[in-house]
Amino acid sequence: MPVLIKDRSMVTPGETIAEGEYMLGSNVFRKEKQIISQVIGLVTIKDNHISVVSLKGKYFPRVGDLVIGKVTDVSLSSWIVDIESPYPGIIRTSSSLDRRFDPVKDDTRKIFDVGDIVVSKIFSFDRTRDPQLTLRNDNRSQSGPYLGKLTGGRVIKVSPSKIPRLIGRRGSMISTIKQYTNCRMIVGQNGCVWFKGNNFEDEFLVLQAIEKIDREAHTSGLTDRVKEFLEEMVKDRKPPTKTPKEEKPAEKKPAGEKKA
Repeated sequence: MPVLIKDRSMVTPGETIAEGEYMLGSNVFRKEKQIISQVIGLVTIKDNHISVVSLKGKYFPRVGDLVIGKVTDVSLSSWIVDIESPYPGIIRTSSSLDRRFDPVKDDTRKIFDVGDIVVSKIFSFDRTRDPQLTLRNDNRSQSGPYLGKLTGGRVIKVSPSKIPRLIGRRGSMISTIKQYTNCRMIVGQNGCVWFKGNNFEDEFLVLQAIEKIDREAHTSGLTDRVKEFLEEMVKDRKPPTKTPKEEKPAEKKPAGEKKA
């Protein structure tokens, strides 16, 4: 039963992955003895089971990207993070903590636990191993983006391809949203957007603005229309204040993390 495509390799629709009596998973079909991919994606071969993880709408990791994800597993010295990609992200204590970590004495769950939302940076990735994430800024300066656990707030997911539109030219779109809603926001290149406001009304307004951008990302003049929409929504409320400073959650960081 020859395997023609290696595990974790990329395939295109119609490409033959293997020949023989394999069990079929998602996004593959059988033609006589051939196992063929239905989509563009990554091959997954486990025991006698073959499937393809579709890359359509998925985030493909790039070194240097800021990503927001949920912790899905915890080990003695690392955390597995779902970053909305076919590849899970990995945060290791050795590459993220500024203090010495002893896996025998220290408990990783006291830093991050399953279900926690974290923002991190991709510092290493190739197709031979999963993306390595870090909580350290390259320049170790106070001016870098906040990296660590996000407490409270909400997370909305949009297509990664629309993130540049959400940010806007020189940050114009995201600045406009923050100005009219007084919400703190962090935008991940993986399509996850975290935001936190002082009340439900402000957060709901952020949600409406993001959904409008998601629907109309292909059109021109979007920044002006979003501004007009926000002005209309807040006209009976207090005037917008200055754009909030760099979005750094007010909550204290867990033990072992660097200062934001």
